Amino acid sequence: MAYTPKLTYKGRPLVRCGNEIYYGSLADPYVVFMQVLTTKEENGITVADKLHVMLMSTDATKPLPERVVRQSSKTGLYTALEVGGMWLERALKEAAAAAKK
Repeated sequence: MAYTPKLTYKGRPLVRCGNEIYYGSLADPYVVFMQVLTTKEENGITVADKLHVMLMSTDATKPLPERVVRQSSKTGLYTALEVGGMWLERALKEAAAAAKK
């Protein structure tokens, strides 16, 4: 039976474990990894403040440092998701175009 994620963002799986967030499918050639560096209180709720965002290859044959394609630090979860989402879309389109050749 296929895995159905409980949470998605713009049609892609969004999985959080502690301070780590994965965006995208591990079946694709790339995924976005976000690490929550700091949090803050807003209206009595703890929210992510600063995040480290990385576009990573899912190619398990590469050593971990070589899997990181792009990285940046962002303020706010929404900003981190938007930037990571743009990177992911672009990388997946490029990978699909390369596979057609």
